[in-house]
Amino acid sequence: MKLSMPEMPPGQLLAALGEYNLLPAIIFLPTRRRCDQAASEAAMTRRDDKAERRDARRAVLRSFMEQHPEVRGHRHWDTIIRGGVAAHHAGHIPAWKLVIEQLMSAGLLDAIFATATVAAGVDFPARTVVITNVDQRTGSGWRALSASELQQMTGRAGRRGRDRVGFIVAAPGLHQDPERIAALLEAPPDPLQSQFRATYSTLLNLLDAYRSFSHVREIAERSFAYRDTARRVTRLERERDGYEREIKRKLGEAGCNLSVEIARGLERLASARQRLLETLPQTRAEMLLGWLNDVVVPGRVVGVGRQGRRLVLVMRRRSSAFVGMREDGRGVNLALDRVGRVYENGYPLDEEGIERAFRETHEGTNAALQEPRLREARSTEDDAVTILNDMIDAIAPQGLNETEKTACADALWSVIEDAENVERAERRIETLRARVWQPFEQRARVLAAFDYLDFAGERVTERGRWLADLHVDRTLLVGEAVRRGLFDSLDAPRAAGLMAALAADEDRDYGELELDDKLINTLARFDEVAYAVATEEWKQGLEPAPEINFSAAATASHWATGLDWADLVQETRAEEGDLVRMLSRTGESLLQIAGLRHAQAAAARSAERAAEAILREPVR
Repeated sequence: MKLSMPEMPPGQLLAALGEYNLLPAIIFLPTRRRCDQAASEAAMTRRDDKAERRDARRAVLRSFMEQHPEVRGHRHWDTIIRGGVAAHHAGHIPAWKLVIEQLMSAGLLDAIFATATVAAGVDFPARTVVITNVDQRTGSGWRALSASELQQMTGRAGRRGRDRVGFIVAAPGLHQDPERIAALLEAPPDPLQSQFRATYSTLLNLLDAYRSFSHVREIAERSFAYRDTARRVTRLERERDGYEREIKRKLGEAGCNLSVEIARGLERLASARQRLLETLPQTRAEMLLGWLNDVVVPGRVVGVGRQGRRLVLVMRRRSSAFVGMREDGRGVNLALDRVGRVYENGYPLDEEGIERAFRETHEGTNAALQEPRLREARSTEDDAVTILNDMIDAIAPQGLNETEKTACADALWSVIEDAENVERAERRIETLRARVWQPFEQRARVLAAFDYLDFAGERVTERGRWLADLHVDRTLLVGEAVRRGLFDSLDAPRAAGLMAALAADEDRDYGELELDDKLINTLARFDEVAYAVATEEWKQGLEPAPEINFSAAATASHWATGLDWADLVQETRAEEGDLVRMLSRTGESLLQIAGLRHAQAAAARSAERAAEAILREPVR
């Protein structure tokens, strides 16, 4: 159950841990901001009295600064030296996180305040892990930690070679839930999730390597991502094979030399006959209601009542009823079985059309439709049933005497349920396999629309080969921008801005720097590309790529002009770690385009210049 207790102040928490010899500790907090605040608060309320440890921290920081000048003057510099504590999360630049890890590994820090992502990304020693709550902040709100996440966090407790055991402390807090923590620690690890996806690059590379859709489909079906589907298919195949063996056994015991396919053919014919028989009207009322359902449509005049004398113009249909208008202009809701007559002509539902509908019906120029007769309604279906019966009779092998023929027919009908089970298993297998292949086929058709592959020929085109070499997010969007020459004549800042708009997370804010006119024009041209791609993706039932990030475009463009890092951070007011990550992804994507020297020489040159402008310290 959750404990409604106030959060223990960071300094007080560290003091309590120190009294029980539980330092150094990793204290997990839910947000980056809270980590920074907690480190500052702890440093203000405690002081590491050992001067040699303070001097050692200062020496490590100064030595590190010689190789990584970007850490000079970091806002948490004094926090580390004075308090022996630090914050560690993705909002800090990589160099700063690296020096924190070095200090912790050297035993020079008493605690770090970290987000849950630290548990998966680093390995430094701590005697104790402190859990403050079981919720984690995400871009779309709060969510509970999974068993694997919590186990990875608590797995950092205990220093190898120094501690015989590690300690886990559930600290007080408004949203603390010790029972939930205990349950997650005892829960089995979460299932592994495959990163194999039906992407444009995956499809192009597999098709180019294996030369046919059938081979791509086989590889997809065997992938770890579809392991559950593969297990279900295997189980269904075993069931199908079992039913087929039973069919062979029964037919063999009857002395009938018939294949399983003959039995399956009989089942399909019998099923078709049954479906036809179920659709045949059995009574005149049933036949008439089916006919009315087809012919009573908006714009037609109907006669209501047994004699059909009261005229109503149909305005809207509602399942087995309709909404109509009487001759006096009043509305009416009627069931289909109230209709006694239906007139042939259809009329527009405007004032002139409504007036003409009633007038022509009275004048006799709008003739009544002829009601079908039950025998006529059944005749076509009866003929089809007769044909199916003849086909069923013809299934038994020829050249047998009447006794043998009867025995074989009886044997076939005895296995009809097994054959039905075989058919059902086959349909379910095909449905599961189609579910695996469908996202690949959808992307194949989109790629074919832009001539990156030949769908009918099942081959990758020359254009598709260079697209397959682009290992970037939103591959098709980037490829189309390159193919249409958007990068060809761009200078470094505009090329960097365009690439950043595509490489950045859609929903993350990178500040409010202004976009210059040239970059705005470039993004407007790209919007035409995005619209063309989105249109094809909608046609194939695919969700179009997310919107581009304009704030990232402006930030990357200013950085590529040579803006100083400190000025960039100040003007954008974005987290340093977020800026580094976005600019790194932008630079890496530009290097991918720069690799297209033979296929897209002009775009490659432009991208190479932009990558050089982006990938400078502290961006690596």
